Amino acid sequence: MHYPMHHAPAAPPPRRDPEATRKLVGWILYWFLLAIGALLFGAIFFVSPLFSKHADVAYHSLWVGICLALPMLLIYLWVPWIVDRFDPEPLWALMTVLAWGAIAGCGYGALINTMFQGIVAAITGDEQFADAAGACISAPIVEEGVKGLAIFWIFYFQKREFDGVVDGIIYATFAALGFAAFENIVYYARASDAQILEGKDGALATTFFLRGILAPWGHPLYTAMTGIGFGIARETEKTWVRWLAPLGGYCAAVFLHFVWNFAATVSGMLMLVMLPLWLLFVVAFLGMLVWLVARKGKIIRKHLEDEVLLGNMTPYELDLVSSPFGSFRATMSYGGSLGRKFITAASRLGLSKWHAGRAARGRKMTVSADFVLPLRRELHVLRARIQHAVGRPIPMPRAWDPSQAPRNVHPQQQHPQQGYPQHGYPPNNPWGRR
Repeated sequence: MHYPMHHAPAAPPPRRDPEATRKLVGWILYWFLLAIGALLFGAIFFVSPLFSKHADVAYHSLWVGICLALPMLLIYLWVPWIVDRFDPEPLWALMTVLAWGAIAGCGYGALINTMFQGIVAAITGDEQFADAAGACISAPIVEEGVKGLAIFWIFYFQKREFDGVVDGIIYATFAALGFAAFENIVYYARASDAQILEGKDGALATTFFLRGILAPWGHPLYTAMTGIGFGIARETEKTWVRWLAPLGGYCAAVFLHFVWNFAATVSGMLMLVMLPLWLLFVVAFLGMLVWLVARKGKIIRKHLEDEVLLGNMTPYELDLVSSPFGSFRATMSYGGSLGRKFITAASRLGLSKWHAGRAARGRKMTVSADFVLPLRRELHVLRARIQHAVGRPIPMPRAWDPSQAPRNVHPQQQHPQQGYPQHGYPPNNPWGRR
């Protein structure tokens, strides 16, 4: 009797990235606006000194400012990089917002602020009042808006790289540090000009102490408020919060920026009064940041626990991913960059499941659900590559089998620390060198 042959179903075509079009549009807008900002930046800061009365002094002061500002920028960039221990942001994303803050932020900000001061001076006939109005009104609104565009770009066009409040703070810090560094170049150059042309001894040293040492985190703290707003919008399930949180964060950033500039403009005595309050605010902010980072680690662990039961991770890998030093340990012991990639993929898997769960509760769609299965496959591929790199077999995950459980013992009781049966997994490092 002839039986018809049953052919295996054809493999489905590779799924297109649902965010491909959005990313393409985002990159086109980014490079277009960055190019315009770069032209403005070059015209204002490098071409305009050619037409000054003392062009040689202006260029000398400009290079003095660059030599003072850029090394401090490299030092300060280590702080947000060290803080974000769970799922560190990709280097290309950090450099993107840094470049925007430094080039486009300064270019657009300088143009709009200069135009505002010129209009106020023309109306009032008082240049001193125009300068004060620019510092207290135009600068906070314009500068925080331009820096906030970098956060919005990541939030809207690169959703996979923006997970919550911590990411908002990190991106805000990089954009603000880039802006602050090049703004400091201008202030240092002006101080150098005053020291050379007007004989104001110590002007450069005083400016460097105030802006480079005493208050280097002013702009990052302002813009962090905007980052927190976008982070809340990413985490929330409510539509109205998603719209109002970024606006509220931006308003908070403008207010903090205004308070600082107002105090610096009105009186030096007022600055001395505000400085202790400012330091208390900085300490409180750092404490909140540490709590947010720890919260992010707990979220990742909570949403990866079922991966052990499903047979996609081992208990040791779960402990490693949810540790603040897991990425470092993986880099040192698990084949270098392969271990770091494994930790990153596992962290993204946990965060993607978190976003997908929140979207489901809010009855909304999210692209995070599309990343779950590819990230699971990526973990298996990376584990095989790590096994090849260390040169010996490593424990492979396996699903929990209820039939192996002792009678009258709940699964949570078999492994008190993690809630999983141990199943013979070695308690020590199964991948690394001892």
